Amino acid sequence: MTLDTLVLTPLAWIGFALAALYAGLTLVNLAIFRAPGPAGSGRPTPRVSILIPARDEADNIVAALDAALAQESAEVEVVVLDDGSTDDTVDRVRAVMRRDDRVRLEQGRPLPPGWNGKQHACHQLAEHARYPVLLFVDADVRLQPEAVARMDAYRQDRALDLVSGFPRQVTRTLAEIVAIPQILVVLLGYLPFPFARMTNVAGLAAGCGQLMLVTADAYAAAGGHAAFRDRMHDGLNLPRNVRLSGGRTDILDATPVASCRMYDNWDDIWSGFSKNATEGMAKPVALPVWTVLLGGGHILPWFLAILSWAFGAATAWTLSLWAIGMVLFARTVLAIKVRQHPLSVLLHPVGVWITLAIQYGALAAARKGGRATWRGRTYEVN
Repeated sequence: MTLDTLVLTPLAWIGFALAALYAGLTLVNLAIFRAPGPAGSGRPTPRVSILIPARDEADNIVAALDAALAQESAEVEVVVLDDGSTDDTVDRVRAVMRRDDRVRLEQGRPLPPGWNGKQHACHQLAEHARYPVLLFVDADVRLQPEAVARMDAYRQDRALDLVSGFPRQVTRTLAEIVAIPQILVVLLGYLPFPFARMTNVAGLAAGCGQLMLVTADAYAAAGGHAAFRDRMHDGLNLPRNVRLSGGRTDILDATPVASCRMYDNWDDIWSGFSKNATEGMAKPVALPVWTVLLGGGHILPWFLAILSWAFGAATAWTLSLWAIGMVLFARTVLAIKVRQHPLSVLLHPVGVWITLAIQYGALAAARKGGRATWRGRTYEVN
């Protein structure tokens, strides 16, 4: 038997199948991954508490508040919780308060043992909220003027208790362009949206901690952020808990209603993705599966295409090119829909490799009893 029939062609068929799985599910999901439409008229004006946790956010907070206060077709209050800032975040919030009394500043309590900093901040924000709908927004998110009205209309029209969305991710450096789009690559490529919407299985719940809108009643029934006080990943845990408590959740395309520059340098990308990796992909049982799915479907075909061409293995070469073409087609459609940089498509295999490297790094650190550091705080890695 030749190298072609013994090794290259079987591997090419595996890569082809895994690429087809990714491309097919991505295209199906994109067909129903909708942005919230116009709020329309004839419905009651939503009353929403916009809740912003802030720890050393002097560079972000004024722009975040201005965007929150510019909401149309919605009655809002904006509550900022200062979570032990050491810069002039507080002074900048107070300056905005002097010109708009819809803004309130609350001073965060000291972080108790066993609590994650963001979860503790959001827990306190919910205590201070006065309106029946809560919108948790990170300080680096910029809302469009009808974001609140459109998201709440989406929630009401579908009888949901929680709706979360991924803002348009602003990426400027090469590291951002390559790494950050992988969040939606994984979500839209491997979470079956049709089943997630047809059933209320908690394991199919997903969300984005940057932008989550939930009714106060559903939030309380789910135990709020206190229910996962020691966890990092609010975007997964709050939607799952809402489902476990009988509520309904969904995730939407928030590209038209919000934007966010998540990280602006390589160190923050690595640290930011690593801090909650062990609550998602970077588990001893899960990571080998993800390695097969991502490595086999997105990276392997490129290597096989080169090897097959070098050894004259026509069948393996053809299968590998088809696999590469399917993945790049799905990535292009995704990039157009959520406005990702074209380089993120061209460098897609590099982005997948970086994603796996971060996950393996996080798993190795957890096995060694490592600790994650974020916003000046250090946490045990579970």
